Amino acid sequence: MQFPEARILLFCRAPVAGEVKTRLARGIGHQAAARWHQALAKHCLETVSTAQLAPLQLWCSPDTRHDFFARQQARLSLSLHGQRGPDLGARMRHAFDVALADADYALVIGTDCPALSAGYLRQALAALRDGVPAVIGPAEDGGYVMLGLRRNQGQLFEAMPWGSDAVFETTCQRMAGDYRVLPPLWDVDVVEDLQRLKQEADKLKLSGELKRCLSTFSAIPRGHTKRADPA
Repeated sequence: MQFPEARILLFCRAPVAGEVKTRLARGIGHQAAARWHQALAKHCLETVSTAQLAPLQLWCSPDTRHDFFARQQARLSLSLHGQRGPDLGARMRHAFDVALADADYALVIGTDCPALSAGYLRQALAALRDGVPAVIGPAEDGGYVMLGLRRNQGQLFEAMPWGSDAVFETTCQRMAGDYRVLPPLWDVDVVEDLQRLKQEADKLKLSGELKRCLSTFSAIPRGHTKRADPA
């Protein structure tokens, strides 16, 4: 393990139809959207676990009891934690509090970014190890796909315009001290993103389940546009 003094916090919702990927569901239906959510989550988990960069914590919503989370814990080396707080900002702040209580630095990531690679995470962890106070990976839609901190900064999570294209910019404005910005990546939020995933699949090391989902995807319904959403 390259960064045993770090923690990687992966935020994930249980793959319940109607409760995940609701914008994607407008084009492909709730059941299919839940399958995509599960495939993306497993892809991200496998990417992080295989890389053996740092201890992995799976932060579960609404809690840790869904059998999807238990299955991931059984097959991968990770610990389960329940998300706590009334909104995304509060839940992220709590997770950083827990992780940084016994780690020197931590990264939080979501499950929506299939382009998030081990090399990208390694770059962020190396910067934090070398003393950079914070590292952020912007999303093309104005949010971010990754945030790394050496100490918790509560101002990054309070009254944040989650779901808007101002999240990344606002977060950077609130940073205390120096920070590092990594290259922007993209999320899978709406049906157009599935077409992009299909086009770029050869450049990405996709998991088996994600490849199977992609093999069943053929066309994009008309009339769907992309909007910003939190990571």
